[in-house]
Amino acid sequence: MDPRSPGLLPPLSSPECWAEDDQTTLVCRGVWEITHDVKTFLFGAPDGRVFNFEAGQFITLQLEIDGQPINRCYTVSSPPTRPHLISITVKRVLGGPVSNWLHDNLVAGTEVTVLAPLGQFTLASPMADKYLFLSAGSGITPVMSMTRTLTDLGSAADIIFIHNARTPADIIYRRELEAIAAVMPNIKVVHICEGDYPSERWMGLRGRLSAAALEAIVPDLNERVTYTCGPPAYMAAVRRIVTALGYDMANYHEESFDFDSLPAGEQQAREIEVPQDGGEAEAEQATFNIEFVRSRKTVTCGAKQFVLDAALTAGLRPPSSCSQGMCGTCKTVMLDGSVDMQHNGGIRPKEVAAGKILICCSTPLSDLKIDA
Repeated sequence: MDPRSPGLLPPLSSPECWAEDDQTTLVCRGVWEITHDVKTFLFGAPDGRVFNFEAGQFITLQLEIDGQPINRCYTVSSPPTRPHLISITVKRVLGGPVSNWLHDNLVAGTEVTVLAPLGQFTLASPMADKYLFLSAGSGITPVMSMTRTLTDLGSAADIIFIHNARTPADIIYRRELEAIAAVMPNIKVVHICEGDYPSERWMGLRGRLSAAALEAIVPDLNERVTYTCGPPAYMAAVRRIVTALGYDMANYHEESFDFDSLPAGEQQAREIEVPQDGGEAEAEQATFNIEFVRSRKTVTCGAKQFVLDAALTAGLRPPSSCSQGMCGTCKTVMLDGSVDMQHNGGIRPKEVAAGKILICCSTPLSDLKIDA
């Protein structure tokens, strides 16, 4: 039977999700238990649309928890080579409002509003001959999407995948990675654990990634393109190690956005230092009026102040998450005026052409009217 026939999968000619609008409603199709505190949530489009994204990108979930709107970004863990479902893999974080809500409430059939995939931590084209994937904790998700993609495509690229975890029970995708390595001779998987789990003594490499370990596992380091993702301290340590080993950082890529760095509801206005001398200082101290049309409130914003920060200082709470111009959560329409927007991939050229801006990374060049 043709797997694309009615009743199984929609035809591959199905329209794409987010092709017309960067926000859509998806339906949870299933929940998988990955480890004792990690779950994968699979989503599909209710009308059979398929998903088009790049391995390594993230999506933004728009949720309402305890009556409060909360947005949270999660890296897509599924590969774009499997376009009928899209998944995120979430670790339960102590005190984390979103991760705990997802673990406790999101079940098959639940509908969730999701923003289109974004992010620049993706496999560069053309494909490399050799890759090194380095990850720790839940930072494994983007490089897992990359690994699944390369595996599905039958890539002959030589891949070394090194993952750090606290204990063997905390290794995300452990069995899947072992299975991939068992059938793909070009993929080598190495796990490093800091210690044992009560029910399992770890017999592999122990401790944390070091220069000595990296040299032993990857003797041809300088021939590889490296992708790194994990907690900020882990990525900083990796940068120090590869730099000390003389690695060409032009071939080094890391996920520059820590998705847990700004817990929902705790964003604060950023202070910007303004020079106090000369005519340039006077220009930088100029102020503009920002009218939030739907909120019916006008606030004052400095010439070197981000529009989001001016709104937060004035008591407004527009949707926002990363404050780095990456996630697209604060995207809104600018009805009038002009801004200097220095984003990090959180908005597309067609959206800019349509008058949309990211208020977290935009400073005013004139009085503004914002549709918010």
